[in-house]
Amino acid sequence: MTMEAWRVFAVFLRLGLTSFGGPIAHLGYFREAFVTRLRWLRDDEYAELVAICQFLPGPASSQVGMAIGLRRAGLSGALAAWVGFTLPSALVMIGLALGVLHGGAGIPPGVVHGMKLVAVAVVAHAVWGMARGFCRTLPAALLTLACAVLLLAWPMAWMQWLVIAAGALVGLGWRSAVSAGEGPGFNVAVPRRPGAFALAAFALLFGLPLLGFASGSTGDVFSAFYRAGALVFGGGHVVMPLLDTAVVAPGWLSQDDFLAGYGAVQAVPGPLFTFAGYLGAAMSAGPGGWAGGVLALLAVFLPSLLLVLGVLPFWRHVRRWPRMRAALAGVNAAVVGLLLAALVDPVARSALLGVGDVLLVMAALVAMQALRVPAWGVVLAFVFGGWWFGG
Repeated sequence: MTMEAWRVFAVFLRLGLTSFGGPIAHLGYFREAFVTRLRWLRDDEYAELVAICQFLPGPASSQVGMAIGLRRAGLSGALAAWVGFTLPSALVMIGLALGVLHGGAGIPPGVVHGMKLVAVAVVAHAVWGMARGFCRTLPAALLTLACAVLLLAWPMAWMQWLVIAAGALVGLGWRSAVSAGEGPGFNVAVPRRPGAFALAAFALLFGLPLLGFASGSTGDVFSAFYRAGALVFGGGHVVMPLLDTAVVAPGWLSQDDFLAGYGAVQAVPGPLFTFAGYLGAAMSAGPGGWAGGVLALLAVFLPSLLLVLGVLPFWRHVRRWPRMRAALAGVNAAVVGLLLAALVDPVARSALLGVGDVLLVMAALVAMQALRVPAWGVVLAFVFGGWWFGG
């Protein structure tokens, strides 16, 4: 790597160690670092980059980081940004899976239940925050409710992709497109040919299931995590229902262990997609252990890298399309519906066992929403309480 790529790695490693609070908070940390402190971007460039990454499937904060690294130091800079931002939480999550699932000790039942209750609170908080931003009009709110009802009535994997596509089509019909801004916008020095190759690779890898991998094989696991990462609109929280379908439904991991890991990932800094590392290390399919965790991480993040490399060289032209933001508005409303359905089933259905659980979740929501307690603080409180009272 070049010296500039190492500098990118160092900056993002520090962010990966300190950026608590989820994807929206990460974008705030990034702006302070790259616009205010380091001055690698202007404010208008950063705002446009965030808009691009919000439109693309995948973890928006990680994609923003990859794009900044790409602009500073080329492909090695994009990889350095991803590794630096992802490494701390990835090590923690894979280590957790190995220690409590493969080490034989197991997670105490009270801690498991505490983590599951945290998952309810975190998902509910995410639904509320996203609904306030994406469901400001009656048509958007109705689209969100319709998507949630469809997903609860027909909880199949293909229905998740269908409602996202339908959201884009409905958004186009709203005739609410916003014209692209004037000025040069965010640009990177990446030729179009490598960009086209990256987009072709993104599409080809999405067709991996056609190769007929054996159920639970390494190829099957890679394909499942790749497809989840390729169609996650809305950020890290939305990957939860997609991975639940990919991992729990075929019996690779129990629902309790899945939700325990999802609760634990709220307590670590960095991208929520490192939850995939926990799943890959803990589940019975694929190589398991460290190899399984690394495999799942590479698979779930690879679509994001390919899309950043593929879209940015063409963005100067795409940004002139007058209907792009209208389609995005529909996708965002559908994503809120996807999260709302996941909140009802399986998150709340498997975690709320009585009135006391409901009261605890409400207390966690008040702590996060009104008192501004960070999610990791709520997680630690519930884990300690579960260990103390029910462990």
